[in-house]
Amino acid sequence: MKISKLLSETLTLVLAGGQGERLYPLTKYRAKPAVPFGGEYRIIDFTLSNCVNSGLKRIYVLTQYMSHSLDRHLKLGWNIFSSALDEFLYAIPPQFRRGYQSYLGTADAVFQNLHILQAERPARALILSGDHIYKMDYSEMIEAHVSSGAVATIATVECDRSTACRMGVLQVDSENRVIDFEEKPENPKTLPGRPDCSLVNMGIYVFETDLLVKLLHEDSQRETAHDFGRNILPELVTGGRVFAYPFHDENRKEVKYWRDIGTLDSYYDASMDLVQVDPLLNLYDTSFLIRSFIEPRPPAKLVFAGGGDGRMGMAVDSLLCHGCIISGGRVERSILSPDVHIHSFSLVEDSILFARVEIGRNAKIRRAVIDEDVKIPPGSCVGYDREADAKRFTVTESGVVVIPRWDQIE
Repeated sequence: MKISKLLSETLTLVLAGGQGERLYPLTKYRAKPAVPFGGEYRIIDFTLSNCVNSGLKRIYVLTQYMSHSLDRHLKLGWNIFSSALDEFLYAIPPQFRRGYQSYLGTADAVFQNLHILQAERPARALILSGDHIYKMDYSEMIEAHVSSGAVATIATVECDRSTACRMGVLQVDSENRVIDFEEKPENPKTLPGRPDCSLVNMGIYVFETDLLVKLLHEDSQRETAHDFGRNILPELVTGGRVFAYPFHDENRKEVKYWRDIGTLDSYYDASMDLVQVDPLLNLYDTSFLIRSFIEPRPPAKLVFAGGGDGRMGMAVDSLLCHGCIISGGRVERSILSPDVHIHSFSLVEDSILFARVEIGRNAKIRRAVIDEDVKIPPGSCVGYDREADAKRFTVTESGVVVIPRWDQIE
């Protein structure tokens, strides 16, 4: 069967309603998939770019918590589909099929939107998470799903056993048929001959539609977590043809790149991947672009700070977005989002500054994530005294200081 026909028969559902409690306070005013990443992007841009690069242009985004920022971003940045060609991207809020109850789990999110599948009648559904960072061609997974005769296919990636306990862990046979699935096990099973490595669920699924509808209806009648990983998949594995699809990375690096942005520390670590001399995540590959909404802005500017002790504005191993001004300050291994202003004689190291952050004269910032519109007063120090920082801000387990949006620092 031609791949174009397979894609036309597939409907994409992006789960973008997670509350993102472990990313708080970055999720205080926005949904987790709408959290900025890499300066110009939002987290959800990676999933949506994967869809477009895969030829999938019939997409529903299922939203829930704090969806205004996400809805605005989708309307401004993803208005690229042609209805004349049966292309669309729709953001769908909760339908409250359970009364006024919000989504109880990932499976419940799809169940409450079954009317979409009933109206569109696709042969299969591609279900994606909106809060992971990776580059993947989903069309290859769909083709493998159909070729194998599977009723469901799960995308998988190898990861260190020490982190596998936070994910769904699979075991497969020689034909990649899933023979065991366990969600967040205390003692993760490992790959044969590789005691330090486990095979984990990426949160990417292809389901035959008829089976998916049946499974969700049955699950809705039981007292469960109504979750794909906890309920649907473990039960399906025992009695159905469920296959694993090994992650084929379009990042084109030696080591496969997939990041679950589940915590503040994982968000910070993934962001720092971008400022290495050889970035682990390749944003510069024009054959597999990551798209986003970028407002018209002037170019970034480095300014010499005059006077007897003046110096040139400098940025080393950093990402600078449009509209940034570094006026005599120094920036090292950091990400500056649009319209950030660094004043004279200040120092920013190993940090992520969201849009319109202003760093005052002689201020020092180290290992910090500073949300939009925050103004750091002249002479301030952030990231140098953990005890003092913890009295005013969120400080992560690894010592990253997180300053929330619109916070007024004194």
